[in-house]
Amino acid sequence: MPATIPYLDPALPIERRVDDLLARMTLEEKAGQLFHTANVMNDDGTLLDRFDHANGIRPTAELVNDRHITHFNLLNGDDPEAIATWHNHLQRLAVDTRLGIPVTLSSDPRHGVFSSPATGQTIERLSRWPEHTGIAAIGDERTAREYGDVVRREYLALGIRVALGPMADLFTEPRWTRGYGTFGEDADTVARMTAAFIRGLRGTATLGPGSVAAMVKHFPGAGPQQDGEDAHDHNHPEQVYPGHRQALHLRPFEAAFDAGVTQVMTYYGMPMGTGDWEEVGFAFNRPVVTDLLRRHYGFDGIVCTDWNVIDSTALAGELFGPNAYGLEHLTPAQRIARALEAGVDQFGGDISTELVVELVRAGDITTDRIDISVRRLLREKFRLGLFENRYVDPQAAARTVGSPPLQEAARTAQRRSLVLLKNDASMLPLSGRPKVYAEGFDPAVLTHYADAVATPEEADVALLRLVSPWEERDGVLGAFFHGGSLDFPTERVDEVRAVAKTVPTVACVYLERPAILTPIDSEVTALIGDFGSHPDALLDLVFGRTKPEGRLPFDLPSSSEAVEAAREDVPFDTHKPLYRFSHGLTY
Repeated sequence: MPATIPYLDPALPIERRVDDLLARMTLEEKAGQLFHTANVMNDDGTLLDRFDHANGIRPTAELVNDRHITHFNLLNGDDPEAIATWHNHLQRLAVDTRLGIPVTLSSDPRHGVFSSPATGQTIERLSRWPEHTGIAAIGDERTAREYGDVVRREYLALGIRVALGPMADLFTEPRWTRGYGTFGEDADTVARMTAAFIRGLRGTATLGPGSVAAMVKHFPGAGPQQDGEDAHDHNHPEQVYPGHRQALHLRPFEAAFDAGVTQVMTYYGMPMGTGDWEEVGFAFNRPVVTDLLRRHYGFDGIVCTDWNVIDSTALAGELFGPNAYGLEHLTPAQRIARALEAGVDQFGGDISTELVVELVRAGDITTDRIDISVRRLLREKFRLGLFENRYVDPQAAARTVGSPPLQEAARTAQRRSLVLLKNDASMLPLSGRPKVYAEGFDPAVLTHYADAVATPEEADVALLRLVSPWEERDGVLGAFFHGGSLDFPTERVDEVRAVAKTVPTVACVYLERPAILTPIDSEVTALIGDFGSHPDALLDLVFGRTKPEGRLPFDLPSSSEAVEAAREDVPFDTHKPLYRFSHGLTY
C-alpha cells in the first residue's frame, strides 16, 4: 500500500489515522475487531492450519481472513524463537488482508514458577518469578515495577503486546482458587503493587511502541467469590458482599486508573444482594460497566469481557461456557447486544463476528455504537506502534528471553519473597554440612548444601516441602482450579508429625492459598512460607546464604471454622489467625 494513505502515515496524529481507517472499514471488518480470541501455534512456529478440537480453535487463516479478527491470546508455545516466528507468520497473514490491520497479540501470565493451564502457561525459557502474592510479600513498589519491566522486555521480544493482567482483585476469601494471582489481601498493598506493575509494563510515561499494554482485571474485583469457589465453574456464579465492602474492592482499580491503564477486563461473577448492581454477570452489568467504570471513573479505554461469556467452546477436550450468568435464557446474539449496551467493547474467547453483523443489519445495534468500540481498539494499535513495528527478530527473542540477567532478577525475587514464619531456638540458618532427610527437594540440588540421608533416623535435620491442600474435583476445571478445604489431610499431618518427633524439622509450604498450618506449626521447629520458588532459593535461605525478607501478604487462618465464619468480601476477617498479614521473621 502507498505510504500516502493517511492511516499508514506515522507523521499524522493518531486520531486522524483512526478516523481514516475507520471510514474505510466494512461492517464485517469492524465486527472482527470486537473479538479477542484464543489461538495456538504449531511447535515449529507455523500457523494452525487445522481445527483444534481439544480447544475449539479454528484455523488461523480462517479467523484472520474470513472473520477479520485481529486480537489473539496465545495459549501455548515454549520456545522463544518459535513463538517469535509464529508471530511474524501471523502478522504477514494480517498484512495481506484488504486493510492490512496488524494483529495485537496477548497472553495470560507466563512468568510464575507454577501455573494453571486455564489462566496462564508457565514456560521454562522465560525468567521465572514468584507468583504475585510473592511480589506482595517483598512489598516494595520498585520490585513490582522491575517485574513489570522484565515482563515487558520479554513479551516485546516475542511480539506479545497486551498482558492479560495484572489481577487487581483482593484475596479476601482465603479459599478462592485464584488468589495466588493477586497481590494479596491488603487493599493498600494491592493498589501499590498493581500501579507499579502497570508502569513497569508500559515502560514510559505514556503507552508507546516500547510498551506492553496492561488489561487490568477483574473489574469490579473478583475476590469475594461465594465460599471461595470460582465463577469459571457454572455451578458457582455468585459473588457476594456480606460485609458491604464493594468500595474496598475498587481501590486497586482506582490506583490502576491513576497509573494510566488503558484496558480493563470484567469478571464472570454475578453480584448478589448489593442493591446497586444487577444480578447478572459483570460483562452484562450496565450499572457496573457504564455507570461505575465509564461515568464515575471516566474510563474511556477498552473494556473486554472474560473468556466465553457469549457462546461455548472446548477447553482441554471439555465443554466450557457460555458463562453468561443470569442471562442463560438469552441467545448468543442477545447476549452480545446486552454486553454492548452495558458498555463492553470486546468479547474475550468468542468468535461470533457474524452475530454482530446480523444485529446491526436488523437494527438492534447501531453502526455508531460499533464505531465507538472499534475506535478505542484501533487507537490502542496505533499507540502501540503496531503499524510501524509489525515484526520481531526471532533470533533476538532467543537471546533476550530468559537471559542470565533477567533470570537472576527473578531468582533474587524468589529469595526475597520467602517468609520465615517460625524459627524456634533460632534453628535456622543451618551451618556446616549436616545430614539431611528431605522430601520434595531434588537430591542433585541438595547435594550442594548438605549430605542427603534416606531416613529421619539418620539425619541431623529434616527438610519437608509441602503444598497447600485442595480437594480433588471432577473435570478439567477441577484439576486446574484448586479449591475447597484448606486443611491438610490427616494422613499428611501424621507423616509430618512422625518425622518431627524423630528429628528437628523445617517445613517449607507453597502457599498457593492460605493453608491452615495449625497442626503442622505445632510439630515443626521452623516454618517457611513460599509463593513460588526453585529449590535453590529455599535452600539458600535455610542455609543462611540469604536472609529472610518476606512478609505475609495475607492472614493465615487458624481453623476451617474460622474460614467458614468469615465474610467473603472483608479482609482479615478470620477469627484469631495463626499468623497475621505482614508477619515475617529474619536472622
